[in-house]
Amino acid sequence: MARKQKNPRDRYSYLRELVTEFQDTSSIEAKEQVLANLANFAYDPDNYKHIKDLNIVDLFLDQLKEDNQNLVEFAIGGICNLALDKYFKQMIHNRGGITSIINCLSNEREETVLSAITTLMFLVSPESKEDITTASVIDCMLRFQKSDNRRLSNLASVFLKDYCTTEQTENAKLISSAYSRHSFDSGV
Repeated sequence: MARKQKNPRDRYSYLRELVTEFQDTSSIEAKEQVLANLANFAYDPDNYKHIKDLNIVDLFLDQLKEDNQNLVEFAIGGICNLALDKYFKQMIHNRGGITSIINCLSNEREETVLSAITTLMFLVSPESKEDITTASVIDCMLRFQKSDNRRLSNLASVFLKDYCTTEQTENAKLISSAYSRHSFDSGV
């Protein structure tokens, strides 16, 4: 059975309506639902042109700074869905999104942290690698690697193995060790 193709104009109109609803509603529940829908649409490359035209990446990036954890989780999920595409990868990097994504590593929600790690891996490019594989991010991955949570531990291990040099990992361990000794010695 052939898959029925949706009319691109209908798709654009629907996405535009979602963005407008997100911007116009004062209901938190409605914002969460709309953002979850937009994140799901970001999974389909057929929607990429519309997502670009409607500046949905900026909407996702803005939500990473929110206090509402549902909005943060849906936004990082949407960014993760777009991050392998070359255009969006460049856009996220150029808009300073890497810092906001790194900040999601300290989130209390497992899904948010997992999406943030995955997104960082997807975003690694010659232009962004230095911004992503910092000593503090590597230290975070080293701590995640020791987690009892297998999903978190495994994903952190992949990040360290595939994106970090042995030298970077050793330097992060030294910095962390020196910081720990300093904090202990000064009573912090």
